[in-house]
Amino acid sequence: MAGILSATSLAGDKVTNADGEDLGKVEELMIDLESGRLAYAVLSFGAGFLHSGKLFAIPWASLAVDQKNKQLILNVTREMLETAEGFDKDHWPDMADPAFMNTTYSHYGIKPW
Repeated sequence: MAGILSATSLAGDKVTNADGEDLGKVEELMIDLESGRLAYAVLSFGAGFLHSGKLFAIPWASLAVDQKNKQLILNVTREMLETAEGFDKDHWPDMADPAFMNTTYSHYGIKPW
């Protein structure tokens, strides 16, 4: 069915920017239970990246799905991603916290709902 994908088909997909630079892969998709919206993709950087092992919450609205190449495109520079607030796998932020949402969405130029 066009325009609909399962969450498991996106988990593990590669994330690049418009320049084709590898920015990591999707580890998780986070759903806002109150609204039913897909709120964030959790991105991890691959081996060899400056912040290897860090996770980042990426607003879903800032990603585009490239079905042909089975990847997601994040329309930011590597430098912009490097300045984002990250976290490690053992210390996740409270993604339901409105302050976290505002800070994260603002960093990527997306208006929170």
